[in-house]
Amino acid sequence: MPPKPLIIGIAGGTGSGKTTLARAVLAELPDEAVAMIEHDAYYRDHPELSAEQRAQVNYDHPDALENELLIQHLDMLCHGQAIERPNYDFVHHRRKTETTRVNPCAVIVVEGILIFSDPALRERFDVKLFVDTPADIRVLRRIRRDMERRGRTFDDIRRQYFKSVRPMHEAFVEPTRHMADLIIPEGGNQRVAIEMVVDRIRRALG
Repeated sequence: MPPKPLIIGIAGGTGSGKTTLARAVLAELPDEAVAMIEHDAYYRDHPELSAEQRAQVNYDHPDALENELLIQHLDMLCHGQAIERPNYDFVHHRRKTETTRVNPCAVIVVEGILIFSDPALRERFDVKLFVDTPADIRVLRRIRRDMERRGRTFDDIRRQYFKSVRPMHEAFVEPTRHMADLIIPEGGNQRVAIEMVVDRIRRALG
């Protein structure tokens, strides 16, 4: 059996800077030593629904994500087995047919807004980080991202924010703050926090 990888979970609200933090950490480490897995890639596929029905699914609720598959994949990586990570099309709300191969490595970074809300998933993380960013900054970042990269209109974003994003954040994301080992303000802009995380990883790598 290969040594168990160090699994780091990075949670926080939408637009908090989770991905920026994860990429900043990965940039400090050798490519072959680390892999990143986005929880968003594991949205459940609903081929039985029409495009209009898929657009109405509450994607901010934990049930929207196939956590059992992510858990299976993390366990496979821990046992030295490669995985085929799904890819998700956010414009059409469908899982793509092509997958991305992720090979076993020493460090696995998992990021997503709801990764701490599932106890079985949460216990897989050796280090748990929560990115804490004010709501007004987060919503502005989300508007920009969804309009530029996901083909959404401002009215669509505003409607979804008040219907599901904000209430689901309060119900399922914010309560997981206290489960983190370290709370990081505004993610990728915090060089001290990034250096602390990288130092922890380097010590784990020996």
